[in-house]
Amino acid sequence: MKNLFVFLWRHYYFFLFLILEIISFTLVVQHSYYQQANFFNKTYEVTGSIYKSYRDISDYFDLKHVNKKLAEENARLHAQTLKSYIVDETRMVKINDTVYKQQYQYICAKVISNTVNKGNNYLMLNQGYNDGIRKDMGVITSDGVVGVVCDVSKNFSYVISVLSKKLKVSAKIKKDNQYGSITWNGISYRIGNMEDVPSHAKIKIGDTIITSGNSYIFPEGISIGTISSFKISEGESFYSIKLKFTADYNKLSYVYVVNNLLKDEQQKLEKSAKDE
Repeated sequence: MKNLFVFLWRHYYFFLFLILEIISFTLVVQHSYYQQANFFNKTYEVTGSIYKSYRDISDYFDLKHVNKKLAEENARLHAQTLKSYIVDETRMVKINDTVYKQQYQYICAKVISNTVNKGNNYLMLNQGYNDGIRKDMGVITSDGVVGVVCDVSKNFSYVISVLSKKLKVSAKIKKDNQYGSITWNGISYRIGNMEDVPSHAKIKIGDTIITSGNSYIFPEGISIGTISSFKISEGESFYSIKLKFTADYNKLSYVYVVNNLLKDEQQKLEKSAKDE
């Protein structure tokens, strides 16, 4: 202990200089928006690189699961192509490409960090601004909804998970289009809640919940979960619904970032209507 004090005393000026440098740096970052943004972008780059290295090692031992999920996704995509259908000779079908307008593009990204046991959970992806990812884009997997991009650096993006008290997802019951919103119960990463479904709706355990399409973030029809239980409290006009998420958020590996190509036009039109 005596030697430690002697060492600190001999290098007193160095440690004082170091402390003052840290204080100065902190004040600059806290009081300058540009420096603050630059600091966090650099932080994302450094932590992203560390997480990427760690994830590369862990992914080596998870190749079997990843290959299985990729094969399932490829099968689903092939099933949606025209060559997967046959001609019904009892009627005439004409396909005119000019009647189709693409609204959504998908950017494949790898999950390099992920949490499921906090009050608000986040993911980091290995794709960023340089890859076309922007804030407020939706994130999905072949199994269902994952979250929404909340921050982006050049090569990485940060996603707020469905497993967050800060996020609500517009949803509906698939069989009869009863609308509601999805929130997380804050306990289990497999269980969520559905709110705002009126008591007159006829629902049952096992009903499928999908995205409603009533937002600029997610396309309609993306799987969210299935109803596991429900009840109506006395005097209430809405169900209290619990659902089991279709996606296992503890096993996320590859995801798709959703780019709504018509988002700006939709928002501009909405703003114009509200201003009138």
